[in-house]
Amino acid sequence: MNDFAFGVDAARPAAIRAAQGREPFDLLLTGGTVVDLATCELRPADVGIVGGLIASVHPPGSRSDAVETHDVSGMFLTAGFIDSHLHFESSFMAPVDYATAVVPHGTLTTVWDPHELANVLGVPGVRWAVDQSRNLPLRVLVAAPSCVPSAPGLELAGADIGPAEMAEMLSWPEVSGVAEVMDMAGVLNARPEMAGIVEAGLESGKNVNGHARDLIGPTLQAYAASGVTSDHEIMGAEDFLQKLRAGLTVELRGSHDPVLPEVVEALNSLPMLPANLVLCTDDIFPDELMEKGGLRDVMARLIARGLDPIHALRIASFHGAMRLKRDDIGLVAPGRRAEIAVLSDLRTVTVARVYAGGRLVAKDGAMVEELPRELRADALRDTVKIPPQPVEAFALKVHGVGDGTARLPVVGGVRVVAWREATVTVRAGVAEVPPGHVLIAVLHRHGRRDPTPMVCLADGWDEPRGAIATTISHDNHNLLVIGRDPADMAAAANALIACGGGMSVASRGQVTGVLPLPIAGLLAETPPAETAAAFAKLRAAADAVMDWKLPHRVFRSVTGVSLACNPGPHPTDLGISDGGTGALVDPAEPLAA
Repeated sequence: MNDFAFGVDAARPAAIRAAQGREPFDLLLTGGTVVDLATCELRPADVGIVGGLIASVHPPGSRSDAVETHDVSGMFLTAGFIDSHLHFESSFMAPVDYATAVVPHGTLTTVWDPHELANVLGVPGVRWAVDQSRNLPLRVLVAAPSCVPSAPGLELAGADIGPAEMAEMLSWPEVSGVAEVMDMAGVLNARPEMAGIVEAGLESGKNVNGHARDLIGPTLQAYAASGVTSDHEIMGAEDFLQKLRAGLTVELRGSHDPVLPEVVEALNSLPMLPANLVLCTDDIFPDELMEKGGLRDVMARLIARGLDPIHALRIASFHGAMRLKRDDIGLVAPGRRAEIAVLSDLRTVTVARVYAGGRLVAKDGAMVEELPRELRADALRDTVKIPPQPVEAFALKVHGVGDGTARLPVVGGVRVVAWREATVTVRAGVAEVPPGHVLIAVLHRHGRRDPTPMVCLADGWDEPRGAIATTISHDNHNLLVIGRDPADMAAAANALIACGGGMSVASRGQVTGVLPLPIAGLLAETPPAETAAAFAKLRAAADAVMDWKLPHRVFRSVTGVSLACNPGPHPTDLGISDGGTGALVDPAEPLAA
């Protein structure tokens, strides 16, 4: 198992004796205030620890017998945080590096859905995720990717996962359940493949996690009736409340900050804190992760918007433990694992110390001891199977038109998308990009089909002064490029082809920034601080060519524009797809009059 436990079971008899004063504690934390997440009380108390187990939570100063004593006067002791749904790949970090980034900020349990790795490498990618998550101070519970690809028939990923592969992964003890079921149409239409995957999860007795973007009313009821039991795709207060009322565990995420104020208002209007509410980060870039600490920042933002600090901590720890069916974590209480975040300030969730496995592992925002980095990722390299591309490959070549005009489909908008169309001038068979529009090209990179770019028109991005390319493109993770000038697009794409994947920026035909991500075209080989600094430089290069506009036209949207399982038009390597209707449109085919 991926538990950083120093003989918890072996320590239990000694913990029983120590709780009664018959022998000393290994470690005693004195002078602090326990945040009791069971009762929502703040209680001055000392905490006695034996091995990796909390043996006693008792009145201050009533015990002094301990091998080691740590004074935590003036601080608050709460259970380690549980990030209920996330993708390490969005931070470009392998498990050891992610642990280094988040453990000092109190996160001690994560539920990692490695469906980015799975969409590139299939089950072997998930096996790598499990193997690389061992012996860390961060508990990594892996969820078995359910949608590889996320939208069958609308995109081609690097692998396919069906019911048989799902059953195999669910048999692994490190796997906590079925990862987010993104093929909403497959669930609602009871397609045999998707039904088999959900059924495998139900038969395993493990959690079946969801992705219910834009589902409300009857479709939401049907989705919940399928056996899926959670969702993190919260887009507003009514959406939030409907999903709670449908009995889904809502994994309230921090990656969509504009949604949080109205959600907190709705939450505070309820007569009690719903037990089916947990927290997650979902996707977070490395510079933000290193600067803000991940889940602790989500709590701080919720508190700043009006949520009671104890409620924020409760949904981050105790509720998360209940969701995972874990009675050994989630509380600072006897019999629970000694996984404790020590806070110097409740409202800002400022973490001063972190204990895991019954010992101090982090202090003042840094690990006490550096974790050994053994990535062992040779089999995950060389996944960008595309030859260098000429400039002309990124032109939008209109079918059946030499010179004249044509009406073409358009991916309208950025995060919230809609089908649109535009009339373009065509010269020598190539469409001129109209004002206010961009080209989006998707190149299949997994070696399963022709990698010739699929080029389409899009709006909502204004007029970039260069191109941005990425092999992190949810969830097929093909090579995606956004720009107006094919020369810029070719330069950015070829930079990633040369380095084995990552993100790049080009302007005036020259590369201005590259972030290599050679592990599956998704993860960095560098330590987290270096990865964060390199990404910050890449982001600055992107800022120079793209005018961002909140709330939707943000850098993160570049990696999410191809999310084919969601309703509305999304560019993929097969065309423009619509996860809501199942439509697949050739972007170069003129629309009928």
